[in-house]
Amino acid sequence: MSAIFNALPGIEVPVGAIKHSLTSMWADTAAKGGAAPASDDAKATQVNFVLHLGLNTSVEDAVAQFQTAVVFSRRYPCRVVVLCPMADDTAVAEVRAKVYGECHLGKSKGDTRCCEFVMLNYSFGARTFIENQVSICLSTDLPLYYWAHRFVSSARINQFQFLLGSAKRVLLDSAVVPVDALTFPWPRPEVVRDLAYARLLPVRQTLGQFLSAYEPARIVDGLTRVTLRHQAAVTAEATVLLGWLKTPLEACSANGAQLAMTTEAREDGVSFELNFAYANGHHFRWTGDLVQGSAHFEADFGTGRTTLSTAVSLLKPEAALGEAMFF
Repeated sequence: MSAIFNALPGIEVPVGAIKHSLTSMWADTAAKGGAAPASDDAKATQVNFVLHLGLNTSVEDAVAQFQTAVVFSRRYPCRVVVLCPMADDTAVAEVRAKVYGECHLGKSKGDTRCCEFVMLNYSFGARTFIENQVSICLSTDLPLYYWAHRFVSSARINQFQFLLGSAKRVLLDSAVVPVDALTFPWPRPEVVRDLAYARLLPVRQTLGQFLSAYEPARIVDGLTRVTLRHQAAVTAEATVLLGWLKTPLEACSANGAQLAMTTEAREDGVSFELNFAYANGHHFRWTGDLVQGSAHFEADFGTGRTTLSTAVSLLKPEAALGEAMFF
């Protein structure tokens, strides 16, 4: 995992001098004519954000997630701590550190906002005290958000009790974490958020707006099965989407009867194809093509046939982070 640490931008510094090194970094940047905060107020830090890169993370993926954190921090200024565990399980306690920062213009020309990043590369032997080091790196009196990315074991991540117990939100992505991650007994399961669910916000809004034009009783009248066909690239999103549909449909059905709801893989065609099967001639079909950015509705709930074409997309990664953190 040192390859990831080496690939991330920043200046390597002694672990015991991280805060001093951040101050020196900004002073050196200003001396060279670069953008640097004129005061602590310019940083306008709103949150603490810990990005934990699991052992299943490749170098390319790590760089991409780091850039997501950078773009996110431009909208929500934050102190970001990036954890990079070493791949070998050596008992030797070793921690390396980097610092990185950047400034950008806010809503006006004189509105400069600067964010700071600390990268910590740690060995297995250092795991027991790495959370103490993280706590030292965080800004005081600000909420903490924790994103565990591509970890290999829910049980091993569960050992990070300070992060899991202190975070206002714990972010996971069901597309890239172990299958038990969303059902694992986390210390505070109520704060766990799935980034796959957050990415689906535009899809959920589109489906919800269309179906809300009809009386719930008409939508569930005669409904026998819900099938969502999907491409492999959006398997996690399809599972989440079907779960999102399940609760209200069953709640509206007679006596809360359970519906047959299934997902099916498809190798070609559109990204999503959602079908409601009825015993009384009613009809509902929605298709969404994420490549083309287009979707289509066909429905007849006994009041006449309706068709509608709309746009469709998933949230960008940085927007999904904001959705999962704050909403």
